[in-house]
Amino acid sequence: MSQGSESCGEESEAGARARAIERPRERMYAFGPAVLSNVELVALLLGGGRAEQRALALLQRLGGLSGLMRGLPHELAESPGIGEASATAVCAAVELARRIGQLQLPVEAAVRGSDDVRRFVHAHLRGRSQEVFMILGLDSRRRIRLIKEVGLGSVAHVHVHPREVFRPLTQAGAHSVILVHNHPSGEPNPSESDVGLTHRLVECGWLMGIPVVDHLIVTDGGCTSMLALGLLPEPPLPPEAPL
Repeated sequence: MSQGSESCGEESEAGARARAIERPRERMYAFGPAVLSNVELVALLLGGGRAEQRALALLQRLGGLSGLMRGLPHELAESPGIGEASATAVCAAVELARRIGQLQLPVEAAVRGSDDVRRFVHAHLRGRSQEVFMILGLDSRRRIRLIKEVGLGSVAHVHVHPREVFRPLTQAGAHSVILVHNHPSGEPNPSESDVGLTHRLVECGWLMGIPVVDHLIVTDGGCTSMLALGLLPEPPLPPEAPL
């Protein structure tokens, strides 16, 4: 074989390797999943021919990753080129991501503040299509001893009665509580009704000896602390002793 032929062969092999490393699977294997785009990651779940085109169409149809997180298998299967196997594979991946995020709960450690539970509540509530109200009951050492959903509402509202919040807390012997609910709309700020409900529950907590530590609002983009916003009322001053 001539030197020119050998040179062409080497260039051909080098070109093949370069083209291979451009494919999502090979890039992930070489550099890790962080280098891939959202479309490429979904395409790897779908597999088969024209996977990236089908992944792009799916994300556009559902409104991006936030829509994908809320999608049910039959909704995903309505997208062109997405069959039952692909739809269930994507939904399984979303649910696994949610469950992995829930492992971030500090079970035995003391909860020093809302930041310690943000990742858990975000993983638990993101992608939900209805507003959900949940409570995290803490013991005297501020360790989590109760996690319970106490209200399920509509897309834009959830109503809970104080007895639904504090009955399970008293039964569990909780010393304090973190309130949590989600906004499927993506609006991170509390509404007037959120503030009113929070004040009512804080006041009930004072009376029952189970103070509200914070109220977190969860969206797909993160969490908002009502304590950090200065929206939790101050505890009442003790009555002055008679002269």
